[in-house]
Amino acid sequence: MNVIALLGTGTMGAAVGRRLLAAGQRLTVWNRTPGRTGSLVAAGARAAATPAEAVRDADVVITMLTDATAVREVLFGADPAAADLRPGTHLVEMSTIGPRAVAELTRLLPAGVPLVDAPVAGSAGAAEAGRLVVLAGGPEAAVDRVAPVLELLGTVRRCGGLGSGAALKLVLNTALVTAVTATADALAVAAAVGVDRRTAIEALEVGPLRGAVARATATDAAFTVALAAKDARLALDALGDVPAPVLHAAASALAAAPHPHEDIAALTGVRPTTTHDKEQP
Repeated sequence: MNVIALLGTGTMGAAVGRRLLAAGQRLTVWNRTPGRTGSLVAAGARAAATPAEAVRDADVVITMLTDATAVREVLFGADPAAADLRPGTHLVEMSTIGPRAVAELTRLLPAGVPLVDAPVAGSAGAAEAGRLVVLAGGPEAAVDRVAPVLELLGTVRRCGGLGSGAALKLVLNTALVTAVTATADALAVAAAVGVDRRTAIEALEVGPLRGAVARATATDAAFTVALAAKDARLALDALGDVPAPVLHAAASALAAAPHPHEDIAALTGVRPTTTHDKEQP
């Protein structure tokens, strides 16, 4: 049985942890705010005081953090986890940080520590139910080694070489944030021309936006506006000078949104419970 270390137990990380524990895995957890590991400890996990302590005896280390800055700080900052990674330990980077940051991690990790980038498509509920889509990139042997762990979380889609999972996640999140902001605009037009909200949503559900409407009006999801804005910036950075007016507009709408710590459905007027999708150290 693997010894797994999970660094980051925000909403998504905690859901991943609960799924791994339910599957009988040995799990060590760490989070910047120690109190947020309590439910996992109660379910059988061991809490570590530092990232370095968490990874010391691990076979597989999973990072589920806010952004690339957080990942770098946990792995290479004060009391760095990377210094305690043993040769043969596999690092699975499940945060959404983009392919450039994944390439940087590869250069910084100790020799003998393979990296798999494996961001996910799906919500916390999907993680607990084992229904995520895991976008795995990396050397075939490394993906093979961690696949039994990733398959506990859902379907593993092998994307190619290192960074390919992170790249595909940017594609998916670009589609998501532009579709949700488009839905918000369509509902704003509906209000302006006197179409009631329910009628507009029912029409949009079978119209050009179809599947986007369900996500844009969800009340039980946990992908915050702030995280979506971060992912939109990652996609724009990757584009460089390539024109992308719709994505620029979506990024501006996300940056100006009044409730950055609520789910992106807040853009359409839905006010789900305030949440934190991933934890930054």
